[in-house]
Amino acid sequence: MKKLTFGALMILTVTATASAAMAQDAAAGKTSFNKCLACHAIGEGAKNKVGPELNGLDGRHSGTAPDYNYSDANKNSGITWNEATFKEYIKDPKAKIPGTKMAFAGIKNETEINNLWAYVSQFDKDGKIKQ
Repeated sequence: MKKLTFGALMILTVTATASAAMAQDAAAGKTSFNKCLACHAIGEGAKNKVGPELNGLDGRHSGTAPDYNYSDANKNSGITWNEATFKEYIKDPKAKIPGTKMAFAGIKNETEINNLWAYVSQFDKDGKIKQ
């Protein structure tokens, strides 16, 4: 009986954890991305603006968007963008990459950060939504 109870608790824990991870809301992230639109573009046909286009950000090396003039700090940061790195960066870009040209104070709200990552990470390098 104890093994059955433990097994049931493990299944509930895994299910709850998976539900929390899926709770990221790309639609809410799109709304949050409005804060980024003045400098960044994403999606099909996105072009560099004041900041680089963000298609295919997940897995991209920092400072490598074609035809964008990055700061040396960004080019030499050694960062490969992924969920953890993005979430740390977006809280305080200048703290994560001292010397970056990005003049953005950051986003502190964890839910908003999660939603923003859900939105940004869904685009492949061509600006298409990943299947």
